[in-house]
Amino acid sequence: MNFKLFFYIFLLLIICSCDDYFDDVKKINFKELIPAGKTQNFVLRYTDSANLKAILKSPLNIDYTNQIFPYSEFPDGIDIEFFDKKEGSTKVSANYGIVYYLTKIVSLEGNVIIQSPDSSFVKSNQIFWDPEQEWLFTEEKIVFSSDDYNIRAEKMDADRSFKLLKTGKLDGSFLFEDCLLYTSDAADEGLGVDLGGRRI
Repeated sequence: MNFKLFFYIFLLLIICSCDDYFDDVKKINFKELIPAGKTQNFVLRYTDSANLKAILKSPLNIDYTNQIFPYSEFPDGIDIEFFDKKEGSTKVSANYGIVYYLTKIVSLEGNVIIQSPDSSFVKSNQIFWDPEQEWLFTEEKIVFSSDDYNIRAEKMDADRSFKLLKTGKLDGSFLFEDCLLYTSDAADEGLGVDLGGRRI
């Protein structure tokens, strides 16, 4: 009987000690990413031919450019202002941002707002930006809003000026002035549609 008791105690000790070592075994393959640097109150000014093009501000920048897939993140939010002498300034803000240097893609996440010089804005939970192509895209729901419209869409693919814009299903309200709207059939024949004395 003492042998069985001894055996159970021994087995219990082995099981308990395995639990302690299991945590250590998990840590063997854990690789902590050590950043190349951290900058508080980060401010970056981008100039081209002595002209200020953009200012990026963030409370914290963590630089992981020392990794195999280099990136830099802004975990406490990001604000960017793009300057254009003709068009005015465009402001971008998000709760989080990350720049992937190999793919040259910027991911803006959490309450992303892009406000154009005319005070119209685009809002989404996430927007990707390709600075080289000056292209914005997302598969998240978005809102386009101004004094004249409030449009919701399923996704977005657009150039920086939103002159070339492709979206998914649209929903929202529009304020139209007198204008001529062509349907695809009417456009072939050069016909407009007249609704109640108002040409649309």
